[in-house]
Amino acid sequence: MQTLPTPSTTINPISGSLTDTTIHRRKTRPVKVGNVTIGGGYPVVVQSMINEDTLDVDGSVAAIRRLHEIGCEIVRVTVPSMAHAKALAEIKQKLHQTYKFVPLVADVHHNGMKIALEVAKHVDKVRINPGLYVFEKPKTDRTEYSQAEFDEIGNKIRETLEPLVISLRDQGKAMRIGVNHGSLAERMLFTYGDTPEGMVESALEFIRICESLDFQNLVISLKASRVPVMLAAYRLMAQKMDALGMDYPLHLGVTEAGDGEYGRIKSTAGIGTLLAEGIGDTIRVSLTEAPEKEIPVCYSILQALGLRKTMVEYVACPSCGRTLFNLEEVLHKVREATKHLTGLDIAVMGCIVNGPGEMADADYGYVGKQPGYISLYRGRDEIKRVPEAQGVEELINLIKSDGRWVEP
Repeated sequence: MQTLPTPSTTINPISGSLTDTTIHRRKTRPVKVGNVTIGGGYPVVVQSMINEDTLDVDGSVAAIRRLHEIGCEIVRVTVPSMAHAKALAEIKQKLHQTYKFVPLVADVHHNGMKIALEVAKHVDKVRINPGLYVFEKPKTDRTEYSQAEFDEIGNKIRETLEPLVISLRDQGKAMRIGVNHGSLAERMLFTYGDTPEGMVESALEFIRICESLDFQNLVISLKASRVPVMLAAYRLMAQKMDALGMDYPLHLGVTEAGDGEYGRIKSTAGIGTLLAEGIGDTIRVSLTEAPEKEIPVCYSILQALGLRKTMVEYVACPSCGRTLFNLEEVLHKVREATKHLTGLDIAVMGCIVNGPGEMADADYGYVGKQPGYISLYRGRDEIKRVPEAQGVEELINLIKSDGRWVEP
């Protein structure tokens, strides 16, 4: 099977500079999903997906609300049947009655035209998987696809996709063309192999059908469970779209990342790498855990890259023999006292050797200068020196005196 080499990149391939510390995002068209905009220079959007059966209206409403309340901006629900599609109408109505408007995405898979047409009436975006939208029955004895067979299935896809495209176009709604590495259509596998190129060509086939129908409210994803495959697919997609004059926003994710620390690291390795290269407009961290656990990881990735600031940024040294207090314990106390704030950088440094220099960009500093005492800084300026036992309290007072404190 064909294997594509991973493209070589600089630290910031879009700006072309090895010393540029700014992330220059790839220019994409804005795509509205309810009251949220993906792409077009808007902040990277955070998404997740509920676990509840969509037929459970009350449970689904509660799950959507839980996610939205902690910062999930777009929520996806699965729609495996017509009954589930109709249940979405009730879910949307109940959300409006008991909570507020939340942008909703419906996930449609196998032979999904009728389901997708129904659900398009009730949600803001429909996600389809090109490998599953039109079922191709595999032939165990197949050795190749003739051009006639390839074109026949392509015509069937167009025939099946067209009504959905027209419905979404006329309603001003959006579609995600969501390719998964693990579910490429058989003819794509025979033609391109199990490769990033096959993923990209699968997406382009659907994009061209949409464009021929004057529909461009599209978001594209090319997810894989292996990070190198995911990286190659998105990089190739961005390259191909640029060459073809396409500017569709990209939805990033490492699918089936697992759980725990490794699931978070794996997602960060894939999503963070592409975002650092300027690729990506919306993200989902897919964990085998409660969906609410995904949102903090999304925001941590975005905050670490400087793409969104949604919490306090803590700068802390790793501790060494020079440290004049229990750094881990003090950092925990400072974090617990200030973690509800947003937009601040707070440094906790164990000694004077690295402290003032390493924390120069922080808004506030908490530094061990002499045994039993803490020096508090505003930016580069030392403001006061206080007994260690009063350090956290006096830090809060300093933030309050600057008018930057809010009660938890």
